[in-house]
Amino acid sequence: MEEKVYKTMKGAGSTNIVLGIVTLILGITTGILLIVSGAKLIAGKSKLLF
Repeated sequence: MEEKVYKTMKGAGSTNIVLGIVTLILGITTGILLIVSGAKLIAGKSKLLF
């Protein structure tokens, strides 16, 4: 019975670690893309006419 509990806890822990790493990578990628697009907007600010 105890082995079942430990296997379940191991699976849950592994899943949480994997999801944490994926979330971290997506967050960093999104941040980089936002910074790049913002820099492009600032660089092209003089070309915008309203």
